[in-house]
Amino acid sequence: MEIYSESVTRIDLLHRSRIEEQLNPLREVLLNHRIYGEMDHLDALRLFMEHHVFAVWDFMSLLKVLQRRLCCVGVPWVVPADPQACRFINEIVLAEESDDDGRGGIASHFELYHRSMKQCGADTAGIDGFLSDLRQGVPVLTALGSPAVPEAARRFVEKTFEIIETGNLCAVASAFTFGREDLLPDVFQRIVEKLNTQAGGKLDCFKYYLERHIGLDSDEHGPMATRLVQSLCGSDESLWKVAEETAASCLVARQQLWDGIYDAVNGKGIASGEADV
Repeated sequence: MEIYSESVTRIDLLHRSRIEEQLNPLREVLLNHRIYGEMDHLDALRLFMEHHVFAVWDFMSLLKVLQRRLCCVGVPWVVPADPQACRFINEIVLAEESDDDGRGGIASHFELYHRSMKQCGADTAGIDGFLSDLRQGVPVLTALGSPAVPEAARRFVEKTFEIIETGNLCAVASAFTFGREDLLPDVFQRIVEKLNTQAGGKLDCFKYYLERHIGLDSDEHGPMATRLVQSLCGSDESLWKVAEETAASCLVARQQLWDGIYDAVNGKGIASGEADV
């Protein structure tokens, strides 16, 4: 299996085009979702972050499955079957788990997000309690049952772990690659910039997170992840079918998460200018 081989690239063109054709309508729905129209106040953005942080967390679980399956993380060490895949995954882990934190230190992207929540006053009790349960050995699905975990976030993470538990590496790689592509449109970043000005810099950390995470995804990690899916699926039509179906189901799950956040924002009565920054 070679990520950069010419034969893989030729095989892939048709399959990649087919996946893009299937995903484009779903992606458009997400990029134009009504949730962005509600992000005109800091309280609404805080609630968004309290849900979305769970998606930031479970992204790492997808990555760790890929690292465990494609790299040697045990003892005794053995040579990875595909050095290119191993290098790619380890590069992603390096950036996602130990990036420059913008303050002269090192932090994971999850920690940057968590720090952003703290800075802007978002409630971290839900994600903190969830992680505390995991550290104590509570199974993921049980920990998700806590009342502190938002319902829409719980359903989203359950979908992710449903994919992980299939054990299908192509499905996991597809979820990682196509289900987590940059789905926060430019308008979202402009909203954050505007709110940050209004809030006197309370979103400085969040702006930095967006710049680091989205920038790396689009410029470096996205293209390499696509080649990884291509390499794993090869010329096997059944594997490409799994990749297509998984990618579509992940975008549907993301839409449902966005729908749940929209309902939560409106249920709190903080949409359309009803709350102060």
